[in-house]
Amino acid sequence: MFVTSQIFKLLHYDGLFVGASSALNVAAAVEMARQLGPGKNIVTILADGAHRYQSRLFSKKWLESKGLYTAVPEDLRSYVSLP
Repeated sequence: MFVTSQIFKLLHYDGLFVGASSALNVAAAVEMARQLGPGKNIVTILADGAHRYQSRLFSKKWLESKGLYTAVPEDLRSYVSLP
């Protein structure tokens, strides 16, 4: 569920239209940065875009059918614009 949340946060706050693999990379990089602490550089590759998944990721019906709609932060649910 965290990956679903991360997809919408990256879109809203960073303007990055990424898919699940890239969102997972970002989540892992953030966790690694927390573990390593200040002064360390973390690099990741965002290799997929959300364009291949947009009919699912931005569909309320699909997200609800997978139990993922509640993982989308409330203030970002306006991005779920497909029925």
